[in-house]
Amino acid sequence: MNFFAPIIGQPQAVELLHSAISQNRIAPAYLFTGAEGIGRSLTARCFVEQLFCQPLPIAEQTIIQNRLRQGTHPDLLWVQPTYLYQGQRYSATEATEKKLKRKAPPIIRTEQIREIAQFLSRRSAIASRSVVVIEKAETMAESAANALLKTLEEPGQATLILIAPSAESLLPTLVSRCQKVPFYRLSPEALAQVLGQTGNDFSTHPAILATCQGSPGKAISAVQICQEVPSQLLQSLEQLPQSSLRNALELARQVSSLELEVQLWLLDYLQQQYWQQFLSGNISFPSLAELEKARKHLLSFVQPRLVWEVTLMEFSAIN
Repeated sequence: MNFFAPIIGQPQAVELLHSAISQNRIAPAYLFTGAEGIGRSLTARCFVEQLFCQPLPIAEQTIIQNRLRQGTHPDLLWVQPTYLYQGQRYSATEATEKKLKRKAPPIIRTEQIREIAQFLSRRSAIASRSVVVIEKAETMAESAANALLKTLEEPGQATLILIAPSAESLLPTLVSRCQKVPFYRLSPEALAQVLGQTGNDFSTHPAILATCQGSPGKAISAVQICQEVPSQLLQSLEQLPQSSLRNALELARQVSSLELEVQLWLLDYLQQQYWQQFLSGNISFPSLAELEKARKHLLSFVQPRLVWEVTLMEFSAIN
């Protein structure tokens, strides 16, 4: 069985991980680096499936695969960034389902790192080793990263997989204890192949395809997010460089009422839209830098409405 069959456009990562299993040279820790939405998490799942299933009979492999996909396998701990709401932790999916108001991005918390240590303190129940996967590892605070360092130094009979955009986004001490597995943005052909399997018609969203930059996951997510933005608001933002200051303030009020994830997507979308306007000579280049500043402020927990008021007023004033 080819466990890595679902992976498209990442031959180097697949070959490295497949060889590690076939040669029984599994590293204590891996660092999957690359842009979001290009197959890092999916590859981690495929790697765990092959690690846990071989060389078992097909019938047993099917049972294990089902347990892994249902999240009930006792030897796998999958850690995701969480929101804190009324003392409870929620993943991004859980927060969406409960319609929680999110004012800050999710993070990997120190308590979650402690839970990893507890998970690895016991022997594996079924598989030959335990596996921990940490998504968006770059969201760890320094205290959480330092706590994880102790686990990486003595993982026992276990393997940890950290998923992050780059090695530079993590503490050097963590990176030095991981085997790096690079992932790359997909070619236009591979991107079309992946998106063709989703059943969505992306030809009606040319701007989204332009902003996804070889990331099918980003394109799929963008289509879903785009549906949460009122079409009139999106159109007004696209025309912003020709708007008045009063209109900019009203747009800032509307945009700041959206979920943070949607606001961050809007920055990417507008960056692409304004870049096209810059190429056609309609706006000046310095104004594009305001979008990057806005992203940094939003991720630093600055009040969203204030961020958007300053950003959109700058656009109107410059252009």
